[in-house]
Amino acid sequence: MVSLNQIKAPVKDELSEFEDYFRNYVKSNVALLNIITRYVLKSKGKQMRPLLVFLTAKLIGKVNPSTFHAASLIELMHTATLIHDDVVDESYQRRGFLSVNALWRNKISVLIGDYLLAKGLLLAVDNSEFELLRTVSDAVKEMSEGELLQIEKARKLDINEDLYFEIIRKKTAMLIAASSVGGALSAGASKEDAIKMKIFGESLGIAFQIKDDLFDYAAGNKTGKPAGNDIREKKVTLPLIYALKQATSSEKRKILKIVASKEPGNEGLNTVVEFVKIKGGFDYAVSKMEEYKNKAIDILNSFPQNDARNALNDFVVYATNRDK
Repeated sequence: MVSLNQIKAPVKDELSEFEDYFRNYVKSNVALLNIITRYVLKSKGKQMRPLLVFLTAKLIGKVNPSTFHAASLIELMHTATLIHDDVVDESYQRRGFLSVNALWRNKISVLIGDYLLAKGLLLAVDNSEFELLRTVSDAVKEMSEGELLQIEKARKLDINEDLYFEIIRKKTAMLIAASSVGGALSAGASKEDAIKMKIFGESLGIAFQIKDDLFDYAAGNKTGKPAGNDIREKKVTLPLIYALKQATSSEKRKILKIVASKEPGNEGLNTVVEFVKIKGGFDYAVSKMEEYKNKAIDILNSFPQNDARNALNDFVVYATNRDK
C-alpha cells in the first residue's frame, strides 16, 4: 500500500509551509494558551483534512493564499471539536497522548476549543472568505447535530442502518466534504465541480468512518483508542447493526443487555465481538466501506489525470486499508 508520505508528495512543500503558517496563526499573548496550543500541535494526527484541501486545490487548479485559509479554518474547527469531544466523552487520551482535559481539566479545555473556533471565524472574516465560512460552518453544525443524534439513540439503543449512515455523514463525512470543497473553491472550481467534490468528500468520509468503527472490534489496534470503546459508550455501529438484524429475538436481547450494561467487561465484549463475527457483521461493514470507496474513486476519475488526482486516489485506498 502507498504510504501517507508518498500521498503527500505533490503538496509536500505546501504542507510544510502550512505548518509554519498555522503555528504562527494560533499564537496568543496569553502564555497558557501558547503552552496548550503547542502541546496540541505536537500531538496532531496525520493532518488528513489539510492534505485533502491542498490536493483538491491542485486537482482543480493552483494552490494560493485562499487554499491556506481553507486548510487553516478546517484544521482550527476540527481541532476545536476534538477538544470539546474529549470533554463531552470524558476521554483522557487522544492519538496515544493525554488529552487536553486530562492535563488541564474541562474548563480550560472548553475555553481552548472556543478560542480555536473564534480564530477560525476571524480568519475567514478578515480575509473575506465568506463562501468558505458558510461551507465549514454548515459542516460544524451538522457535526453537532450528529453527535446529539448519536447520544439520543445511545440511550435507547434503537439505531438502524439508515440512522447510522445519517449520524456518520453528519459527524465525520461533512467536515471531510468541506475539506474537499474548500480546496476546490480556493482554486476557482465551478459549481458543478464543487458539487462533485462534496459528494467525493462525503463518500470518502463515510468509508473512513466505517473503517474506524471496524477498528473498535480489533484487539491490539493501533488507533490509540481502546478496543471496545464504542460498545462501552453504547455506540451501536454498522457491524453490530447488521449482526442484530440477522439475530433471533433471544440473541438480540442477550447482546443488547451486554451493550446496555454499565460495564460489559472483557467477557461481555468478547461475546459481542464473536456474535458480530458469526452473523457476518464485519464482512457486511467491509462491503459497504468498499461501496463508498469505489464511489469516491469514480468521481475522481471524472477529472483530468494529474499528480493530485493520483494522490487523491491513493488517499482513498489508504483511508480504507490503513491499520490506524
